[in-house]
Amino acid sequence: MATDNYVHHLASAGPGKPLLFLFHGTGGDERQLLQLGAELAPGAGLVSPRGDVNEQGAARFFRRTGEGVYDMEDLARATVRMRDFVAAHVQRERPSSVLGLGYSNGANILASVAFSAPRLFHAAVLMHPLIPFAPVWADGAVTTRFLVTAGRRDPICPEPLTTRLLSYLEEAGAKAQIEWHTGGHELRPNETAAAGRFLASFLES
Repeated sequence: MATDNYVHHLASAGPGKPLLFLFHGTGGDERQLLQLGAELAPGAGLVSPRGDVNEQGAARFFRRTGEGVYDMEDLARATVRMRDFVAAHVQRERPSSVLGLGYSNGANILASVAFSAPRLFHAAVLMHPLIPFAPVWADGAVTTRFLVTAGRRDPICPEPLTTRLLSYLEEAGAKAQIEWHTGGHELRPNETAAAGRFLASFLES
């Protein structure tokens, strides 16, 4: 079944409650973002998959051939696999809202799933994403709301590419906002606080 497409952590909150999907960064696992998810979305169910690609011992959600150079064929494979995984859990849990939060590589797979299914998530938090390609959106209105968080000196996700991603989202008609900090690829308190504020309106059930 698609609910088992990935090794994952599931903490169900039951039908009619928000459901938050968590997507770890390179080298993380299904436990990496659990504490953050619980803090940002109290009372929500949590689903956290582990990436199925092994890059020299580090788990990822899709392959790459270099830093910032994606294997687009494998990204397409991973996007379909993850989209089916998310949809299957949504069907089983019957939540009031479907939320996503991803960091780094996890933000990238979350973004790619949202491009392919722009009405699957009510809200998506993309923390330090790197999207070095122009998205191809599935047909229909984009109803997912986005928060992008980023570091202005991030060596992995340069500021111009983050700004370009925001333009891609806005051009597609998505409601999107951004939270910057002055550092690099690390998560900082102001962006996690922004994520909490952003998700709060989707947690009412």
